[in-house]
Amino acid sequence: MFLMERDRQTPEYHAASVKELTQTWQKWSEDHKDYQKHNPFTSDEVMAFCPEWGQEDYGRPPEGSRTERRGKEAHSHIAREVMVLCQIIRELGHRREDGRREVEFGRLFEHYVSISNKLVGVLLRARKQGLVQFKGEMLWQGKDDRVLISLLP
Repeated sequence: MFLMERDRQTPEYHAASVKELTQTWQKWSEDHKDYQKHNPFTSDEVMAFCPEWGQEDYGRPPEGSRTERRGKEAHSHIAREVMVLCQIIRELGHRREDGRREVEFGRLFEHYVSISNKLVGVLLRARKQGLVQFKGEMLWQGKDDRVLISLLP
């Protein structure tokens, strides 16, 4: 939203500094922690472990918690899906001169849709792990059916 010159001159308009925004956020965070202590749906396990920013465990679930277990299970599940995808590319793809296997996105999509509806996400994860290579940031059904997906050695 654009501010008109007259809006900037009104007393309601106040450009907050980074310091003010940080202080506001910190106050909200402290108030929220106090609220959560009285929230019947918050377990003591969560409130007992609350590392501050900059600490080694900040942003990680408590060791041994259900959240940590669910995260590990999710990582294992995704790793299995990436392995299945690579195996399918080996089976469907043709061998290039350099020995790599490659398959067109359209053909892979037609085959993979019966396995999972997350092909593009799994391809992106496999590319991030250095297992596959393809052109473009995102692949779209129909538009990118001719894009070649190569399995890296």
